[in-house]
Amino acid sequence: MNKKQNKWLWLLVLLGIAAYFHFAEQPKSKPEQGAAPPKTAVVEQARTPRQNAAQAAAKRGATDGAELIAQAFAEQRSDVQVSGSGKVHRTLPDDTQGSRHQRFIMKLSNGQTVLVAHNIDLAPRIPRLQRGDTVGFSGEYEYNAQGGVIHWTHRDPAGRHADGWLEHNGQRYQ
Repeated sequence: MNKKQNKWLWLLVLLGIAAYFHFAEQPKSKPEQGAAPPKTAVVEQARTPRQNAAQAAAKRGATDGAELIAQAFAEQRSDVQVSGSGKVHRTLPDDTQGSRHQRFIMKLSNGQTVLVAHNIDLAPRIPRLQRGDTVGFSGEYEYNAQGGVIHWTHRDPAGRHADGWLEHNGQRYQ
């Protein structure tokens, strides 16, 4: 594949990711008037037995989330709540289409890399983020062939999703 074709392929992949985040983080429907938002426990019950087993295994063994992410990647699973830390491998330009996201590639302790897409319309941007910085995270893992994406690293203003966050230099961004 020549460089021009490779560039177009990456552009299409990035546009697909941007479109996914734009539509995935939109509320599916408006809540009924006066209805209480579902609690996190309800969200946990909605997960499949396989996801619950994987999360239990992660709590037993992996303190940095790398094991759970590696397992989700191997099984091509998405919608997996993860937390841990990693090192910034590369910073990327912000995604400014739809909801704006600060983006960077994070390398986990097992060597796997994941894209982190941090919604800066709902949470503060991490200032002066650079290669080699350690970043703690809590968010949702989504599978893709490049290693996956961690998003929902912010509070859910609708209260229907588990809150996430990023930590850098002792400061939490959510």
